[in-house]
Amino acid sequence: MIDDQEEGVVQEEPQAAPEAAEAAPEQPAAGVARLVLKRNGAETDVEFEVHPPAVIGRFDPLVGPVDVDLGSLPEASYVSRKHAKITLEDGAWMIQDLGSSNGTFLLQDDFEKVEMAELHDGAEIALGNARFVFHLS
Repeated sequence: MIDDQEEGVVQEEPQAAPEAAEAAPEQPAAGVARLVLKRNGAETDVEFEVHPPAVIGRFDPLVGPVDVDLGSLPEASYVSRKHAKITLEDGAWMIQDLGSSNGTFLLQDDFEKVEMAELHDGAEIALGNARFVFHLS
């Protein structure tokens, strides 16, 4: 501070302009993941956002909507109306089969049928004939 004794006025010293902060890399939204459709061994541009808890299946007028509706996919004919559920529990992503007719599978060494399993980024999931790669956005 500078005292201007003649006028009795206190003036603030000029401050240097703050440096522009570098833009932080965009982080994925907490609690959001994606299921990316896989065909012929490769990921496609078809993806579904997953906001847990999310029921995955096909719309049915009697059962109602699901959170992730796979009904538009040709592979969905073997996906149950309420096939599986993805949750986020204490920082761990989980998939649970909801009693589907054709099972929920997770690629380990080979696809293994699971009732409940933890998901990690890059995990491959099979629901009926539909194959997906799970990505943390």
